[in-house]
Parts: sequence; structure tokens; C-alpha cells
Amino acid sequence: MTIIRVSEAARFLGVSDDTVRRWTDNGSLTPLRDDAGRLAVDGLELARHARKLAQLPDDPHRTGSSARNRFIGLVTDIKADKVMAQVELQCGPFRVVSLMSSEAVRELGLEPGSIATAVVKATNVIIETPQGKGAL
Repeated sequence: MTIIRVSEAARFLGVSDDTVRRWTDNGSLTPLRDDAGRLAVDGLELARHARKLAQLPDDPHRTGSSARNRFIGLVTDIKADKVMAQVELQCGPFRVVSLMSSEAVRELGLEPGSIATAVVKATNVIIETPQGKGAL
């Protein structure tokens, strides 16, 4: 079992420490203690809670797709030259950057402040963990 301190749980979910403490107080999460006696929660329970809380905005352009990794957000910046462009989206707490042709930017009508969906379909996804098994 992975034990996650309240401060880390809050950081992972983008909420305050007080919010995680309220969840332990109201029974949404089971309170535990780490080796140092600090309030903590079970990692699996936190993951299930995070999934339950996750509500993405509706994708206004949703079409049938096999891609499952869809990040809906706001275009925050575009750097373009004659041929290529770098488009940045802020999707909740995540910054997503895409490189595409400048022609595609024009055809899609992308501009800072517009809503767009980043669709990621990758055969290679790198997952990293802190050093050592279960260390935080």
C-alpha cells in the first residue's frame, strides 16, 4: 500500500491541504498516519477519489475516435513562422504543447483565447516514479 501525505495528495489533486483534511473528516477518504505520525491517505483510495472527481469540460467538437487521451483547454500562445507553429494549451493544471504546420493553425482558426482539444495517440508513453519503490 502506498501512503501519501496530505500535502502531497493536495498537490496531486490541485486542491488545498484543508480540502484533503475535510475529505478525511467527512469520510470521503480514510485517514491514515505515515511513519512520522503525519496525516496521510492510501494511494489507491486517493486515485479512485481523483477519478471520481475528474470532470472534463464537454468537447464541443467530439467525433468518434480511438484516442482516449483528450485534453480540452484554452489556447494560451502561438508562435508561428511561414511553415511551422508551436501551439500551447492550458488544460486544467496541465500545459500541452503541439507542433504543427502554420497552415493547420490558420485552417483550425486557432488564436490565443480559443478553445481547443489536444488529442494524444501515442505508442510510447514514458512513466517515471520518484527514486525507489513507493518513495515520495
